[in-house]
Amino acid sequence: PLKAISERQHISQKYLEAIVAMLNRGKLVHSQRGTAGGYRLARPAAEITVAEVMRMTEGSMAPVACLDGSGEAMCAHADACLTLPMWAGLDQLIDRYLRSISIADLIARRVPMPQFDEK
Repeated sequence: PLKAISERQHISQKYLEAIVAMLNRGKLVHSQRGTAGGYRLARPAAEITVAEVMRMTEGSMAPVACLDGSGEAMCAHADACLTLPMWAGLDQLIDRYLRSISIADLIARRVPMPQFDEK
């Protein structure tokens, strides 16, 4: 039940209701009514990535608006933008990293630290 999750995680039940509603609309959780009701993951925890959850609750994870994938035209200055390739690379790193972590990984505390080559 949301009340139990709210108390255990020390977050507002109202805030949690909003998050769970998004996850429910995105078919990441299922609701069950009744005395034994509450919310359950729609798929095994190992099959749900942090990237899915973040996209569902936060929208784009792009570091700059011109990469947010909202369908709007890219910035008029994109062709001449010196930093766009850097932001695009960061966007890919963020996405790849978050896709590499499942809910099961979080539960088991198996979150890999990113490794970067030192130059």
